[in-house]
Amino acid sequence: VQLVESGGGLVEAGGSLRLSCVASGIILSINEMGWYRQAPGTQRELVAVVSSGGSTNYADSVKGRFTISRDNAKNTVYLQMNSLKPEDTAVYYCNGGRNHGYDYWGQGTQVTVSS
Repeated sequence: VQLVESGGGLVEAGGSLRLSCVASGIILSINEMGWYRQAPGTQRELVAVVSSGGSTNYADSVKGRFTISRDNAKNTVYLQMNSLKPEDTAVYYCNGGRNHGYDYWGQGTQVTVSS
């Protein structure tokens, strides 16, 4: 199983980025997929998750600004991030498989928001 994230970068506060996570070795449509982030000196935290049925859940800090979505045909999950804030700066990780007892992680992609 491999999860490969892309789309991170440097953006000014108020800007937008879209992260992508391409999955191989698992069938995206039957797996819960999520985005997590970890800033220096902090624990990894949940950002957003989408269930196999399509329901979504978000951290309070990103509600109304971030949107998680999935394209099962492309085996890809996305995180659209709008109105970015400096406190969103972190390494963002893709996660999958927890609804089946697995815990797959990507290598992470850096998001830096300048003030």
